Amino acid sequence: MKVFYSSDESFETNFNELLGRGKMDIDSVSNIVSGLLNEIKNKGNSALMAQIAKFDRWEPKHDDELLVSTDDMKRAYDALDPLLRDALHLSYERIENYHQKLMPKSWFEFEKNGTMLGQKVTPVDRAGLYIPGGKAAYPSSLLMNAIPAIVAGVEEIVVCTPTPDNEINELLLAACHLCKVTKVFKVGGASAIGAMAYGTESIPKVDVITGPGNIFVATAKKLVFGEVNIDMIAGPSEIGILADESAREDYLAIDLLSQAEHDEMASSILITTDSELANKVSDQVEEFLSKLSREAIARKSIEERGAIIIASNMDEAINLMNQIAPEHLEIMTKNPMDLLSKIKHAGAIFLGENTPEPIGDYMAGPNHTLPTGGTAKFYSPLSVEHFLKKSSIISMSKEGIRQIGEACAMIAYTEGLTAHEESVRIRLRD
Repeated sequence: MKVFYSSDESFETNFNELLGRGKMDIDSVSNIVSGLLNEIKNKGNSALMAQIAKFDRWEPKHDDELLVSTDDMKRAYDALDPLLRDALHLSYERIENYHQKLMPKSWFEFEKNGTMLGQKVTPVDRAGLYIPGGKAAYPSSLLMNAIPAIVAGVEEIVVCTPTPDNEINELLLAACHLCKVTKVFKVGGASAIGAMAYGTESIPKVDVITGPGNIFVATAKKLVFGEVNIDMIAGPSEIGILADESAREDYLAIDLLSQAEHDEMASSILITTDSELANKVSDQVEEFLSKLSREAIARKSIEERGAIIIASNMDEAINLMNQIAPEHLEIMTKNPMDLLSKIKHAGAIFLGENTPEPIGDYMAGPNHTLPTGGTAKFYSPLSVEHFLKKSSIISMSKEGIRQIGEACAMIAYTEGLTAHEESVRIRLRD
């Protein structure tokens, strides 16, 4: 791994490269994606099937071939190893319990004059979940996207996932059965986003689309935003780790690699105050790499997008990490809670040496669909809130409008909106 000091003359250049790690050249594929979306918008299923044949190398003959059978989902679930089935159920329970705590409530407040103000929280009618395929299929992503929608009370959940050569991941099907999802469609990429955003003869139009994907998926989500809501524009996975001299080099090394094995474009960044630890971690990473099943992917990620920074002190380390705003942040120090208040930007924060990032991917409970590429400065993790909308509630009493109506009419008059003004004054004269 690249190791450099914050005091190096070249540090600013190297650090700026890390800050730009999540940039996706969306402009380079926008025309292609826009064309695919327009085809689906205008031609529906016929365009969708042509795109599936082109990108996933199989050709649906009939509309109903796009929909996965619920019998196939149940068979996949029944065929699970009992220990794996128990693990999925435990994951489901923990994710559900965590997200139930996040549910906002409708509220109503009455003023002394009889006026009532409040907020009504309502789930969207239909949610679309994009679950990636490609190099790996992630049933855990199904749980992390479906369960918040279920907790929020969404009536209908639609899942789209790519099936290259018409082959679908059996564990994903089992997870769909566990979540009681009945509408799973075999379509991926920008095509899936277009189908869920505009609707086709087979795939219903949804209100919100969530879930990660490649640059084509991210671009499609950006282009359809406004037609539907989206969760975020997510890029390659990443981890940042803050560590002092108390941290174990083997823990740090394998945790860095836990993200590197996702994708060649993934980023793994360690910032430490201990130069000896930095060198030990670099050596340990190399030792672990040869043992990984996805060595080639992890090695390219670590070599091209991984880094170890040696900071002069922990305050500087924290400042640098806040600028990075990582998707996942591990704090591996003697007293990690002491640093928590200083962390401003991170998708998920993992405190202490017994809290590796993968525990958050599968089992802890908080969502693993997180902002990447520095967008943790303004995005939040996927949650029930993405599947809810809020309506303001206002009910004025006679006395209430008399108390504030004149001020309201004055502002309307000042803005030149005389119908607004008269709408209030006509009530004041009664």
